[in-house]
Amino acid sequence: MIRKSLQAVDLFCGIGGLSFGLESAGISVRAGIDIDPHCHHAFEHNVSGRFLERDVTSLSGTELSKFFSEDAVKLLAGCAPCQPYSTYRRASIGLPKKREWGLVEKFGALIKEVCPDLVTMENVPPLADQPVFSSLLSDLEGYHVDWDIVEMKYLGLPQTRKRLVLVASRLGPIELQFDEQKPRTVRDVISQLPAIAAGENWPGDPMHRASRLSALNLRRIKASKPGGTWRDWPADLLATCHSKPTGETFPSVYGRMEWDRPSPTITTQCFGYGNGRFGHPEQDRAISLREAAMLQGFPENYEFLPSGGQPSFASFGRLIGNAVPVPLGKAIGELFQKHVMALNPTPHPSTRAT
Repeated sequence: MIRKSLQAVDLFCGIGGLSFGLESAGISVRAGIDIDPHCHHAFEHNVSGRFLERDVTSLSGTELSKFFSEDAVKLLAGCAPCQPYSTYRRASIGLPKKREWGLVEKFGALIKEVCPDLVTMENVPPLADQPVFSSLLSDLEGYHVDWDIVEMKYLGLPQTRKRLVLVASRLGPIELQFDEQKPRTVRDVISQLPAIAAGENWPGDPMHRASRLSALNLRRIKASKPGGTWRDWPADLLATCHSKPTGETFPSVYGRMEWDRPSPTITTQCFGYGNGRFGHPEQDRAISLREAAMLQGFPENYEFLPSGGQPSFASFGRLIGNAVPVPLGKAIGELFQKHVMALNPTPHPSTRAT
């Protein structure tokens, strides 16, 4: 039996969470494509593929096809950034307009142009209720498709994070089924990191840095209990918003994580103590960028910056919060490896399946 190599191209690759996971499962990632230059070092230092700084909307299927070997089983991944569709933003500015789904539409168009053997995507659960998702499924005509809303703490991610995950294959029937793992905890992942104070960074790791706290917020976090809420505070620490009806619906704001549970969903604003339950379980500060990355499944030695570089909270908070968690990438890679090994296919020529 001749086993064909499985090669991937990762659209909207970000800092490489999906690609790193795929390579951990033995898949060769040939390229990662993203418009953000901050992704370049992290991707190429940790992933074997080439990073291409491009707007995905400007790409053609012909360009993408050149990254694959002729005799490879070809995987196209397209995890469009989900920040415009987040629950927080939809609550604050309303449902996204049709044009905001354009990156998902472009992914569907590239699938039809490239005709890869395998396809995967990850996105926020509300995408499933949008017309653009039905259009994407139509673009996958000729593929076997399965998708579901996946709770990633059961994939070994130390975080509660639900995402829509889709897999598709031209090679044969495929099922989105992962081996369930025991959820990991905050303690399992970040407890060994050196203690730092708010506003400090650890000299040996520029990513292990925590944002500053005002004097008032320092008092607030000292009054916060792991897993508790601002309702635990004395009255003089309450903010004006806490007395409003809308404030009652956000009890986790200014909260601390708990050591022996998974973290809450890591967002693009996870470096800010007032942005959610992002307080360290026992140190009087918000979690550091390194801790946020590790809670997204990146290993402690994952290199985000060249030597001497200093990360900005805004840029790297966004990249870490938007990243595809590494354990999901690995689980998808293992699923595709089993699928290809079971079928032992001869790769299709670049024509549409019927």
